[in-house]
Amino acid sequence: EPPVDINTLPLDDADAFALLRRAETTAVFQLESEGMKKLIRKLQPDCFEDIIALVALYRPGPLGSGMVDDFIARKKGEAEVVFPHPKLETILAPTYGTILYQEQVMQIAQVLAGYSLGGADLLRRAMGKKKQEVMDEQRVIFIEGAVAQGVDEKVATDIFDLMAEFAKYGFNKSHSAAYALVSYQTMWL
Repeated sequence: EPPVDINTLPLDDADAFALLRRAETTAVFQLESEGMKKLIRKLQPDCFEDIIALVALYRPGPLGSGMVDDFIARKKGEAEVVFPHPKLETILAPTYGTILYQEQVMQIAQVLAGYSLGGADLLRRAMGKKKQEVMDEQRVIFIEGAVAQGVDEKVATDIFDLMAEFAKYGFNKSHSAAYALVSYQTMWL
């Protein structure tokens, strides 16, 4: 039999996900702590996107903020998945309407307020560093940009505040995805 090529593993292997949902993850990269196993049992991940989310969610910020509980309740259908604006549905659908990743903050700024990619990255960095004067400047730019795109000013303000709140805990999705892939490969093996 040829050796296993972990780069060609199907990312939807039913047996691997059954193992994961049972939290049988001792010796699985990033997924083996007792706290992570507890989160896995609650979340019951059933797709690769959920593993990416697990890695991003299992940190003090999201755990302490109630965000993890909201995420789980929405995934399980126990709470309604709400989007702060219809234009944000495609960006936030994979995370059940919550802003979990820094990349989502950037996409929201682009889609809702007409930011360039570079401008969106400046916003992401400003939110991450929590520099008040830069945040105040960005708030004005975001709201004006959103209003120019036909978004109600109060809705734009609420969304900016929501992004600023989530940015405290926002994680880099590309980093989380790379970890999740190694986690999945370890688990599959």
